[in-house]
Amino acid sequence: MAAALAPIPRPPLHTISLFVNNKPGVLVRTALVFSRRGFNIESLVVSAGAEGRFSRMTIVCSGNSDDLDQIIKQLAKLVDVVHAIDHTGDESYETEIALVKLVATLDNRTQILQVAEHFKAKVVDYGADSLILQVHGPSEKLDAFIDLLRPFKLAELVRSGKLLMARGMRVT
Repeated sequence: MAAALAPIPRPPLHTISLFVNNKPGVLVRTALVFSRRGFNIESLVVSAGAEGRFSRMTIVCSGNSDDLDQIIKQLAKLVDVVHAIDHTGDESYETEIALVKLVATLDNRTQILQVAEHFKAKVVDYGADSLILQVHGPSEKLDAFIDLLRPFKLAELVRSGKLLMARGMRVT
């Protein structure tokens, strides 16, 4: 009998929020800070802030925790960065959206819809031989949802990346 391979340990994930000037080139300069330190950006969401001249970046990255403080300091020194905050482990509201397209025959459609109902997913497209489901929530919920659907043949998968906002009046 073949020995089971042990899973490769993943570096911890960190969630960083940046408030930046809405100017060309800010995203590239930000990404270079992570690249130089050997951090991988797992997801990146950029959107306009409450004022159009600023944007909010939410970055989920993996890498050595010891280097994270240095990355935050380097990000804060960038000219167009107003502030950079590590929200890893903070009290914050986090959510993500996923669209999942599945091969859905008449034989397996009921099972797929039962999984979707359990996760409060919404059917956004019915096809003759496919379904598109939309689900939102914490990243762990989306991971579990997708894992349960894998046996039904995923045709396509799109995830938004994590959105985060600090609870109460704390700054995001």
